[in-house]
Amino acid sequence: MTDPRTILIVEDEPLIAMMLEDFLESLGHGCAGSCESVAEALEAVEKGGFDMAILDVNLGGEPVWPVAEALRARGIPFALATGGHVTAPPADFEATPTLAKPFTIDRVEPVIAATLAG
Repeated sequence: MTDPRTILIVEDEPLIAMMLEDFLESLGHGCAGSCESVAEALEAVEKGGFDMAILDVNLGGEPVWPVAEALRARGIPFALATGGHVTAPPADFEATPTLAKPFTIDRVEPVIAATLAG
């Protein structure tokens, strides 16, 4: 297990966000909050106060790439979350650790470790 971290969840489906928050807490991490839109996530990135983020690549039909770019500009690591039915990420983000849906706690932990080690 990685050291406890504070993680921002960027996910437009509230039930999925709550489940992911439960997984994070079970793994000993804290949740810095949950954002449902690109605008909300960009505000959270601006405020900071978290160690990494998990980004759903599609937020209500809006791609999450502006949030990924903002996180990278601030040096905050992030993982991508996808259901697999989206276009490939831009080349800049192809090597980003990815968490495939449906989430399980066994899938979440190694993605967090890979993201923080990155």
